[in-house]
Amino acid sequence: METIVISIGGSIITSKDIDPLFLKKLSKLLVDLTREHRIFLVVGGGNIARKYIELGRKIGLDEKKLDKIGIASTRFNAQFLTMILDKSNKDEIPEKIDDAIELSKKHDIIVMGGTTPGHSTDMVGAELAEKTKADLFIIATNVDGIYDKDPRHYKNVKKFKEIKIDDLIKIVGGTDWKKAGSNVIVDGPACEIIRRSKIKTYVINGKNIDALETLIREHKLIDGTEIKI
Repeated sequence: METIVISIGGSIITSKDIDPLFLKKLSKLLVDLTREHRIFLVVGGGNIARKYIELGRKIGLDEKKLDKIGIASTRFNAQFLTMILDKSNKDEIPEKIDDAIELSKKHDIIVMGGTTPGHSTDMVGAELAEKTKADLFIIATNVDGIYDKDPRHYKNVKKFKEIKIDDLIKIVGGTDWKKAGSNVIVDGPACEIIRRSKIKTYVINGKNIDALETLIREHKLIDGTEIKI
């Protein structure tokens, strides 16, 4: 049985234009996959977290407090996702990676949010993939791969079918933690774990159900970016 870790952006779950039918399709796919896969989902805070963090920053809250706000948002999103997922940990959202691994002895799908200040959900996902020796680490975001510049803000951009981890680290500005609410495709600390542990990692659009299913079932990338070590 393969182990799959998916870091799924909060905007995939809670954006204004989210389609309930999409959530049903995602839920059905993940449950179907449990016949041959052990699945861990790490859910981001998305727009909800960013709005609270932006407000808190204007008020003058320090980064640690802002991080705690972000973490609370991720756990709320995680709890919501468990409610629509059979075979998941509905009664307990783990707050530590080791707790998530322990819960996987009782549930086929484990959903969690953030852990501690200074650790993004991508970093948590990478660390979870490292500890579980995952067969795949998938970063499911709201863009369809890695670009040389943010395609949401620039027109002339280049999309990478694959990218070396060292080149990605240059694009994201190093391996240091930036600040709560940062919205980069893969943050520096997560990149460092991916490089260290040589995790097989892909970035895809989380709303592309077909791409997600093909990647997990066949290890074939039909749209997105492979991160090469």
